[in-house]
Parts: sequence; structure tokens; C-alpha cells
Amino acid sequence: MIENVLSARYASPEMRRIWDPVAKVRMERRLWVVVLETQQRLGVEVPEGAVEAYRMAIDDVDLDSIERRERVLRHDVKARIEEFNALAGFEAIHLGMTSRDVTENVELLQIRQSLQVVLTRAVAALGTMAALAAEHTGLAVTGRTHNVPAQVTTLGKRMASAGEELAAAIDRIEALVGGLPLRGIKGPVGTQQDQLELLGSAESVIELERAVADDLGFERVAGSVGQIYPRSLDLEVVATLVQLAAGPTNLTTTLRLMAGHDLATEGFAAGQVGSSAMPHKMNTRTSERVHGLKVILGGYLAMAAGLSGEQWNEGDVTCSVVRRVMLPDAFYAIDGLLQSFQVVLGEMGVFPAVIERELTASLPFLATTRLLGAAVQAGMGREAAHETIKRHAVAAALDRRQAPADGLDLLARLGADPDFPLSTADMQAFLGEPLKFAGLASSQVEDFVKLVAEIVGRHPGSVDQQVGEIL
Repeated sequence: MIENVLSARYASPEMRRIWDPVAKVRMERRLWVVVLETQQRLGVEVPEGAVEAYRMAIDDVDLDSIERRERVLRHDVKARIEEFNALAGFEAIHLGMTSRDVTENVELLQIRQSLQVVLTRAVAALGTMAALAAEHTGLAVTGRTHNVPAQVTTLGKRMASAGEELAAAIDRIEALVGGLPLRGIKGPVGTQQDQLELLGSAESVIELERAVADDLGFERVAGSVGQIYPRSLDLEVVATLVQLAAGPTNLTTTLRLMAGHDLATEGFAAGQVGSSAMPHKMNTRTSERVHGLKVILGGYLAMAAGLSGEQWNEGDVTCSVVRRVMLPDAFYAIDGLLQSFQVVLGEMGVFPAVIERELTASLPFLATTRLLGAAVQAGMGREAAHETIKRHAVAAALDRRQAPADGLDLLARLGADPDFPLSTADMQAFLGEPLKFAGLASSQVEDFVKLVAEIVGRHPGSVDQQVGEIL
């Protein structure tokens, strides 16, 4: 059998256990037993000893035997029904039910359990990001827009910006975990007609459905669905996983760019090899993996979007083959992405001396907005000041590309311009403290740290989570 690469190489044991075929069969059998037991309590005649016999057989899963049955029946759920019956010695389960009463509810349970694993990982990563943001809140760096030096920022703020994006996605995950509905026991077209005939009253039908929801741990049950729950819910789930990947991907993008200029590193373990050809290389391979897994998630998002709104009448099975791949693999991908991201956060480092050299070389250019404001306060028109600064800044930048030089030449050029109201000495006076050019970066980091403390407080123990060894 060809292994699932996402599962075998990137997903954690916790995530693999949720989507393991044996675990799914056990979940289905547990559902059948709960329904049978509740039906018996509500007055349905069930053979003596049947509930106990089925319960005893829940863990006795033989996938090969089930597959042999399916090859004959060409129906996966019917094969699992017959296998369970054979093990228990009765034919009492699945009364008044259709296949989707089994598979839809179990899949929603798997989705919710997977979201809980993902939520724990995301909160752990967020807690580390807050600690790193606080640690580097006073480290001024060259801020870039369009990847071009723009203004002064701090490394702490960079961490906070990506972290706040992750925090927004965590809010969505929390809402999904708390609000995800169970499909319920709705029957072939969603009317619950078969259970109504079997149990005799609407109250008993509702009680049966509530018993199933309680056993599986769901607060909500869908009210009106057809044979399937809306596939737009799958779209919401996968879209949230893609959103969850955005903060980590943005931060690792920045880290990769910084590493290219020796400003930072994602870490390099003892014995690690960066390149089979170039011994000196210390590539950001784990950050690159984060990006690759995000691309994979985007593919599953396209699959989920393709299914949303495309079901015929009360349902069909065109979605089946897509969802068998999309649902587990999307969770394997985000699980591997978050684990990889946690490794990057735990091993990354920065090089303040290199950061300072870059900042010193660019600082006069990064201060042009402040120079502009000071010139206007000194009486120069805003547009005239903008044009003057731009002319000298472009000339200084072009000269610097021809011969190594720092940005102080820009100040000399402006100071020598008779139309510019500030002297070179005036301008040099306020360039000595780069953090003064970082605006409210420090307070923004403080606010972010407080936000994270609230989120972590809702999920005690998440920040202590250990990441397994990754390849």
C-alpha cells in the first residue's frame, strides 16, 4: 500500500489517530450502539443481550474483512454494518437510519477533534510569539515595504503583527469548535420520517437525537438538512485552516528574507546539512516547509469551494471521493505546518550587530518622513519639502550603489541646499536614537502581549505542549 505522505511525514500521532480507519470504524460502532440503546429505552423492541453484544464488539476491527465484504456489496457502510452484525451475533443496528446518519456525524466528530488539536498547537505558537515579541520589543530594525527600506520598526512589532493575525484565526477556530453542529439522525432525505414511525412521537425522535449529541459531546444539532449537512460548512472549516496558516507563513517569509541578509536565522541543529553541494549553506528549510504546506492547504480550499453549493436536491455522493482526501489531508497539512512553525520559533535567532549595521546605513533614508515634518514646521511648503528631500534622497541612493557609503551623505546634501530650512547638525541631532522613529511600536507590542495572555488563559496547558521530532 502506498502511504499518505502528509500523514506519514508531517502529521502528529494525535492527528493520525483521529483519522485512522480503525478509529473511524470504532466511532461508527459507538454511534450505532448509542442509537440502539436509546431506541430500546424509548420503547423499541430490541433482542435481549444485543446492546451488550454490540458494545463488546466495538473494538474488534478487522479492516481486511470489511474490505472483502465491500468488494462484494460495493457499499462501504453496508459492509461495516454486516461486519458489526457478524461480530455481535445480532441484526439490530441501523434501524430507521441511512448511511449518512452514520458517516456525517462521525466526520463532524473527527473535524471537531482535529480542530481542538489544531487550536492547542496554534495557542502554543501564539504564546511563543508573544514571548519573542516582548523580548525584542526594543530591537530597532529597518522596516520595509515592497521589500524596500521604508521606516524604522522593531523586531518585536514584526512578531506582534504576525501574531495578531494568528490570534484572529484562533478566534475563528474557537467559534468553530464551540458552534459546530452535529448533523443528527435525520434519515434518507432529512425529514426523520423513519425514526418517527419507529418511535411514535416527535418528542422521542428529538430525545434520540439529543442522546446521540450528548454522547458525542455536541451542544448543537442541525435543524433542517437533507441527507447531508451543507458542504459550505466544510468550506468554512478548510478556509479557517488556511487563515490559520497566514500568520505563521507571513512571519516565516520575513524570517527567510532576513536570513538572506544574515540578520536572523531559523536555527541550525548540530549535525544538520544545509546543502548536499555547498557545505557552507544554512538554508531556512523548515520555514520553506511552512510555505509548502500552506500551498497544499490552498489546494484543499479549492476542493472545498468546488463542493460548496453543488449538491443535487437532498444530496448525492459526488462529494464523497473529494472529502475522503480533503478533510483528513487538510488537517494533516495544518498540523505539520504548525509543528514546523513551533520548531522555527523555538530555534530562531537574530544577529543584533548585523541589524544595527543595516539600520545605521539606512537610517537617514528611513527618517525622511520626520525630516519632511520638521521642514514643514520650519516654514517650508509640504510638497516643496517632499520634492527637495526626494531629489536628494534619490541622488544619494544612486551614488551609494556606485560606491559603498552610509546614508549620512543624504543629510549633507540637504544641509547644503539653501532652500531646505534644516542644517546638517539639526538633522544629525535627532538620528541618534532609532527607537524614536519607531512610533508606537513598543505600546503595540504591549497590547499584543496582553491579548495573548487572555487567549492563553482560555486554554491552560497549551503553551506547555511539546512538539515531536520533525524531519
